[in-house]
Amino acid sequence: MESTAFNQLFVYSSLREGFHNNAYDYVSHYFSFVCNGKTKGILSDMDGQPVCTSTLDDKFIKGELYKLNDEKYFSWAFGQLDDYEGVTADEGEQPLYHRELTTVYKDDGSSTEAWIYRYNGDVTGKPVIASGDVLEYIKSRKI
Repeated sequence: MESTAFNQLFVYSSLREGFHNNAYDYVSHYFSFVCNGKTKGILSDMDGQPVCTSTLDDKFIKGELYKLNDEKYFSWAFGQLDDYEGVTADEGEQPLYHRELTTVYKDDGSSTEAWIYRYNGDVTGKPVIASGDVLEYIKSRKI
């Protein structure tokens, strides 16, 4: 594992550049874009919200790899993202997402480790987003 792995973030949904929202503005301020890539996972449509869950199968989700600009801000920067993703839940509630390390396959054929936020809930019976690309899925749904 690269030493930078703990300072990298893989994003696949609202934190991607294509969303142009406040959350992406935060990412682009504290992190630098490294490359496009993919990681093992399944995207599901959870009532209009694309979510990622783990898989051992050869199914992939597409996204962007970022590196934290200054590692002294690791706790603060990832703490803010944990808050945004609902990693910390109120007493008696289940966290919405959890953060874990994943292998990211870069477009140049190499790989690295990075943090990803995966959905904690049950996606049984929910539609699978076959393309593995949230941006493509959202564009296809607009009529």
